[in-house]
Amino acid sequence: MGDGFVPGLDLAEAFYHRAVAPLIEVPHAACLLGEGSEVLGFDTPRSQDHEWGPQVQILLKPEHVEAVQSRVRKGLPPDFDGFATAWYSLAAGTVTHHVRVMPLTDWIVQVLGLDPRGGMDSAAWLGMPQQRLLHLTAGRVFRDDDGELTRVRRLLAWYPGDVWAWLMLSGWHLIGNTEPLRGRCVETGDMIGVRLLTAKLCRLAMELAFLQERRYWPYDKWFGAAFGRLAASTVLSPLVETALSGAEPQATAALREALLWLGGRHNDLGITAAVRPAYGPFEVGINGGATAG
Repeated sequence: MGDGFVPGLDLAEAFYHRAVAPLIEVPHAACLLGEGSEVLGFDTPRSQDHEWGPQVQILLKPEHVEAVQSRVRKGLPPDFDGFATAWYSLAAGTVTHHVRVMPLTDWIVQVLGLDPRGGMDSAAWLGMPQQRLLHLTAGRVFRDDDGELTRVRRLLAWYPGDVWAWLMLSGWHLIGNTEPLRGRCVETGDMIGVRLLTAKLCRLAMELAFLQERRYWPYDKWFGAAFGRLAASTVLSPLVETALSGAEPQATAALREALLWLGGRHNDLGITAAVRPAYGPFEVGINGGATAG
């Protein structure tokens, strides 16, 4: 990234292998998962101003936690590759090291609120924020002696087929409800309404792109950056930028092209009967009325 910046995942991996692993003599998993821009690979030099530095999670059996915590506390060097190994923790409210040692199950439940190895029904999947799913499936695992952490990550890698289909159906339903509202705002000259609804439709279109590529989306700070990593962004990013520019009729044309392209891409997935994407008047269904679509 230039200026000698070391991404947090690379720093964590080196920190584990060279400074932490020699202190642990029992089977364990080591990783950098959970919160933080570095887990998603979006950290920059700016990230070093808060909750950033040498860190790693050590997940093991409950009976080994206390002994390993003691060895880490006594054996960690004061600095690693020019970074202090003890730095301010928002969670602890004080300066401390960031080698978190705890039982695997406890850590998973703390992150998700449940243990997915016990099974997740559709309600559990739908109620889980995608950022939480990224807490377990993004990041990097440096070691996994019994493979249990890897198994959990595979369980959470993507939605079950019926949940995935429902989420995409919901996305198209929301687009279908929103798009004619924008058309009516264009028709009446309400440009503030047009821009608000354009932004909403662009967001919904981008969410569909994530779903189509079987990728969880992160929270808003990194949503656009993560979208830029999708294959769809090559086609959709210029269209979204044109739509958000507010210049008419180019904005409307770009938005329509984006939605038509996503419709064709949905057909290519082959998970539902193909429907030819097309624009037409919105049928109100009351008094034979129609409005812009």
